[in-house]
Amino acid sequence: MSGPFIKGSIRRRLLLSLLAGAAVLTVIVYLVMQSVARQVAEESQDNVLTASALSILDSARSAGGLVHVDLPYAALSMLDSVTDERVFYAIRLGEEFLSGYADLPAAEGSRPTAPAFRSTTFLGEEVRIATVRRSVSTDLGQKWLTVSVAQTLAGKKRTLARFNRTSLGIGAGFFLVSVLLSAVISRSATQPLHRLTASVSRRGPTDLRPVAAPVPSEMAPLVSSLNSLMARLRTSLSRSEDFIAEAAHRVRTPLAIVRTKAEVALRRSGDDATRAALREMIHAIDDSSRTAGQLLDHAMVTFRLDTLLREKIDLAQLTRDSIKRLHPLSDMKEIDIAAGRMDSVTVQGDAILLQNALQNVFDNAVKYTPNGARVTVDVSATARGARIDIRDTGPGFPATEMARITERFQRGENAEGVVGSGLGLTIVREVVEAHGGQMTLSNNPGGGACVTLQFPQS
Repeated sequence: MSGPFIKGSIRRRLLLSLLAGAAVLTVIVYLVMQSVARQVAEESQDNVLTASALSILDSARSAGGLVHVDLPYAALSMLDSVTDERVFYAIRLGEEFLSGYADLPAAEGSRPTAPAFRSTTFLGEEVRIATVRRSVSTDLGQKWLTVSVAQTLAGKKRTLARFNRTSLGIGAGFFLVSVLLSAVISRSATQPLHRLTASVSRRGPTDLRPVAAPVPSEMAPLVSSLNSLMARLRTSLSRSEDFIAEAAHRVRTPLAIVRTKAEVALRRSGDDATRAALREMIHAIDDSSRTAGQLLDHAMVTFRLDTLLREKIDLAQLTRDSIKRLHPLSDMKEIDIAAGRMDSVTVQGDAILLQNALQNVFDNAVKYTPNGARVTVDVSATARGARIDIRDTGPGFPATEMARITERFQRGENAEGVVGSGLGLTIVREVVEAHGGQMTLSNNPGGGACVTLQFPQS
């Protein structure tokens, strides 16, 4: 058996992934903090500039067709008192310059009445300009009174530089903490793999497929042990299946010959004691043959459950086919197997296993139902999926034994004298549960047994 294909390291890959994620997150946090800081600083400055410009604009008054502006002291002092910046202003009426710095440009906005902002260079310094406008009446008609206020950005830059250093410190601390956490996480993430390697050799046979995908170096011992275990289990299971199939075949063939000889002897014998002994022999042969057949069926079911097929199955059609297969046996006992409600419902599963399960339920119904009785089968679509109800008019299930008669080789008290092995309902339960469904046993109110098989939606 070839060794596993080693590719990479889980711990190293996990550590690098965590560090890369931490680095990206650190950069994102740093950029977001810078963007928010610049935005907050700019909005704060814009608000102060707007308040200063509006204060100047509010001091304007119109009298005799002329516009008078009394520049309030607080309008400009609120700007340079906070950050010790240089402040500029300009007042214009239409295209006419009234006061301030004539070269100070105005900021243009999308709406004349809304404040407008602009960053530019003025007198060799970077400034932020806020411009507000208001319509006033003059002797020449309505004109726009425009007030522009500007402030230098040196203080703002110093504040942002301090915040930048703080952001770098926070980012570096965040990244160092992320490195430590990444190391701890990567170490703890690989520890369960070593524990799993030690316990896999004691695992039961559930999935016999070998692990063939490329694995990291830390999982190489686990994969080697797992593949070896799967190979041993597969060989052991194959030998067991071959033995059961061969044994069932070797046993049933001579049993059939012995049964034939016993029947011939029974017809020829006239001694009552001999005839009774021959009848007991035939019953024992039937019981042994039935047990061998059920063991073979159970081995087949166990094998197919490990590699369960998933195909769309028309449950109503499958049920009708199973009823047809049972007609020879039911006709011998003059039992009518009636297909009642047959909803068209589809399930996902293994047709061979589902048919085997139905055959076992029908076989039990025919065996335990008196001659001339009736067995009814209904297939219905439910909110949760599909449901099959098989009802007979036999003695029903013993109320105290319903919980155990689905176990292997367990039979009810009413099974005395009836050929069987105690594997039929076990096979049905295992098949239904493998398909995600549930088998329920109950008794009909008027007498007789009812077996309900429920399957999930396809």
